[in-house]
Amino acid sequence: MSVAFTKEESAETASETILPARPISDRINLVTETGLARLQEDLARARQALDAAKRLEDVNERRRQSAVPLRDIRYLAERVRTAQLMPAPTSSEAVAFGHTVTFERDDGRTQTFRIVGEDEADPSQATLSHGSPVAIALMGKAVGDVVRFGPGELEILAIA
Repeated sequence: MSVAFTKEESAETASETILPARPISDRINLVTETGLARLQEDLARARQALDAAKRLEDVNERRRQSAVPLRDIRYLAERVRTAQLMPAPTSSEAVAFGHTVTFERDDGRTQTFRIVGEDEADPSQATLSHGSPVAIALMGKAVGDVVRFGPGELEILAIA
């Protein structure tokens, strides 16, 4: 009987449901308290999704429903394992991880971003990864410093 008419597991079907690993940055995995909590919550959700998928009777559907949670569990477990929780900055003298920085671009635009971990970063929510080019350029600088960034400059207006 053809595999198409059975629920037998086939190597072809299995290979279709194994997703490649999510890339993990080579950067140190600094996190804020909020960032670590979010990683842990995402890991718990991925484990719940995998548990739900494992309860499916159809083996092929079980594989399809398990693929994303399995990939995410591998990624999130590694991110939680390697997370280095950073305390909130105690001084606003120089830009550091966890600070909210307001700067003016040479075209007159003013922007404010908080420097956070890679998994927490979302520019649409005014957060930038500590490994982003802007954050790297600003780290260690003080209010009033002008930083060369690409073809232009950024002037630091505030650090909170």
